[in-house]
Amino acid sequence: MANKNILLVEPGYRNKYPPLGLMKIAQYHGPNGKRDNVRFVKGEDSSAYETAWDRVYITTLFSFEWERTARSIDYALDLVGGQAHRVFVGGIAASLMHESFIDEPRWRGVRFIKGLLGEAPAVSLGLDPFEEELYADDVNGKPIEDLVPDYSILDHIEYQYPVNDAYFTYASRGCVRKCAFCGVPKLEGAQRDTNSLSEVVEGVSKLYGEKRDLILMDNNVVASANFKEIIAEIIDLGFERGAKLKRGRYELQRRVDFNQGVDARILCKDPMYLQQLARIALKPLRIAFDHLGVKKPYAQAIRYSADAGLTELSNYMLYNFNDSPADLFERMRLNVTLNEELNIRIFSFPMRYQPVARPDRGHVGKNWNSYYLRSMQVILQATHGIVSGAPEFFRKAFGDTYEEFENILLRPHHYIFNRYWYEQYDGRSEFDEFQATMRALSDDERTELLGFLCTRDKNDYARDLNEVAAGKLREAARFFVPMSKVDEARIWEAQKRRRVEDINAYLVPEDERVEDAGLTDEDVQPSTNTKKQLKGITQIYA
Repeated sequence: MANKNILLVEPGYRNKYPPLGLMKIAQYHGPNGKRDNVRFVKGEDSSAYETAWDRVYITTLFSFEWERTARSIDYALDLVGGQAHRVFVGGIAASLMHESFIDEPRWRGVRFIKGLLGEAPAVSLGLDPFEEELYADDVNGKPIEDLVPDYSILDHIEYQYPVNDAYFTYASRGCVRKCAFCGVPKLEGAQRDTNSLSEVVEGVSKLYGEKRDLILMDNNVVASANFKEIIAEIIDLGFERGAKLKRGRYELQRRVDFNQGVDARILCKDPMYLQQLARIALKPLRIAFDHLGVKKPYAQAIRYSADAGLTELSNYMLYNFNDSPADLFERMRLNVTLNEELNIRIFSFPMRYQPVARPDRGHVGKNWNSYYLRSMQVILQATHGIVSGAPEFFRKAFGDTYEEFENILLRPHHYIFNRYWYEQYDGRSEFDEFQATMRALSDDERTELLGFLCTRDKNDYARDLNEVAAGKLREAARFFVPMSKVDEARIWEAQKRRRVEDINAYLVPEDERVEDAGLTDEDVQPSTNTKKQLKGITQIYA
């Protein structure tokens, strides 16, 4: 039954890592599996209409990418002429929002897969032998979840994933925690170890060549009862501290990344955990700091890290859940203190909380407001999503006290994004006028101004100014009317040319940043009939 046409679709959002689930499905159907014709597209590639597809698989990632995901499902249904039983949708959003997908009338008949493909293929995919579905008899085969990912499909598209020269795998799945903000318990369940790391790494090397880095997507590896054995296996695979990969005349520094972070509440219990992690080529060490309740364990874990010689660190900071802006500022400010005290380098990545089953980014936490949330995103856009622990950088981006931080949050967004223009360059006189106007407002007037900003679209500020009380309050509100895109682009370019400070000193490589900080809403769409696509198609159908 070989030579079936199988299409793999990743929606057109920007993401850091390639779709591991689709890569495993490609292995199942490809030349080392069922020997089908497999093609991978990102976004809605019109050239796929040239083929009659026997099955289409769609992956999903973040729930707030509902619109792009919906577009891909509609596209797949159109490709198969409305034969919904040929379309399979799985991944994170399809699992966490399972009922929402099933309840959509236009997708009736589409197979929405919940959770991992951890059973025999026909069982995991819910195939019906009575309907004579493709491979419905595969009830004893190796689970798709356990297959070696097929890296060859990444050559079918032009999109370049920031992390690509790496083994992508897990040493453990699930988590011992049941944090209210996290979808892992629903997706993966309880903590458990996976199959051998060596099997995946050696399998990838054999089929697709040796990779430089090792990206482990574990949710809480330090909670594994076999943590020391996992570290030993990583070392045996050639990822000891300082390890290099020789390619021709060059030696490349290798890197291990537990990209979901490790648990400070476990790390603080015994320096052994950091001593073990220091044995591998770990860069960076990622530690979650989700709320002030873990301040003490977090600080202790950082100190143990410094003692173990792990000085390049990164941490995730959840905000917009039960925290407040003051809570977030205190956590960010702590990293500055630890940087200075321990002579280390900590980068923070504030991650805005969204309910795991919400189809957009519109959630506003009970202690936040919509304007402050947008201000945070604008700050992070200007810093590429990064909060440096370097004191000078931090003070300029966030202020040195919470009062200064809150004043920054209540600035017009074009003043935040183009900060150097307004604080140092040609916009300084306008900015000074704005600050003087804001200082003249009473606390009640500031509250009223914030209410105005939160209850209207920014594009309506100019139209609705007459609804603000006359006098100094209306005078303050006029500063918030957004400038034109053309003027903002002109200022941004002029600002970049004139800056004396080299911001690159405070940045981290793109492959060490987080998967999504909600900093862009750009769409990724394929260019049809490009040389790379034609080459990929030739390889598939030759």
